[in-house]
Amino acid sequence: MIDFSVIDWGDIGQATLETLAMTGLSLFFTVLIGLPLGMLLFLTARKQLLAQRGVYVALSLVVNVLRSVPFLILLIVMIPVTLLLVGTSLGVEGSIPPLVIGTAPFFARLVENVLREIDRGVLEACQAMGAKTHQIIFGALLPEALPGLLAAVTITAITLMSYAAMSGVIGGGGLGDLAIRYGYQRFQTEVMIVTVAVLVVLVQLLQFFGDRLVLHFTRK
Repeated sequence: MIDFSVIDWGDIGQATLETLAMTGLSLFFTVLIGLPLGMLLFLTARKQLLAQRGVYVALSLVVNVLRSVPFLILLIVMIPVTLLLVGTSLGVEGSIPPLVIGTAPFFARLVENVLREIDRGVLEACQAMGAKTHQIIFGALLPEALPGLLAAVTITAITLMSYAAMSGVIGGGGLGDLAIRYGYQRFQTEVMIVTVAVLVVLVQLLQFFGDRLVLHFTRK
């Protein structure tokens, strides 16, 4: 019989805050790296503003290689790099580098696909008016792509939350770590159920607010 009275709700709250911190910080750095990378992939592709086949192929290869590595393996492989960057491979700090490396290429591809969906006539009209490349990017490309980019950020945030929970396998902290240490290793089914429920609620909230932002910025 399941007895929820044995649950330490303080631990649940602390683990939830750690998961949110991991997701938020990792999302910030993922967007910081992935947005320009995705834009560069788009701009250097064939028939685009800065078409450079060699650059595109090289960037695409790096992105595809990083995306092909399963996240659990990446967590382990990244331990020496994580130690070098933040001094620990445990807790919130130790989880951020592998989370960013694991999701930045994914986000970059989403950005590239969003930019490809923009009507090419918009870019051609800007070029016909003599707009320079940076003016086209910041004056037309990004504003037109904003709803799609917000949707991509939402998808990435949800992916990051699931990865953050997965990082508990190597002591990454948060709800995943709590579920493994208590729910799995100590056979406390109640903890496992609650952590899963909290993660489901968090994902639903992320999706809801992400959808609302996309709807708000979508041009009618």
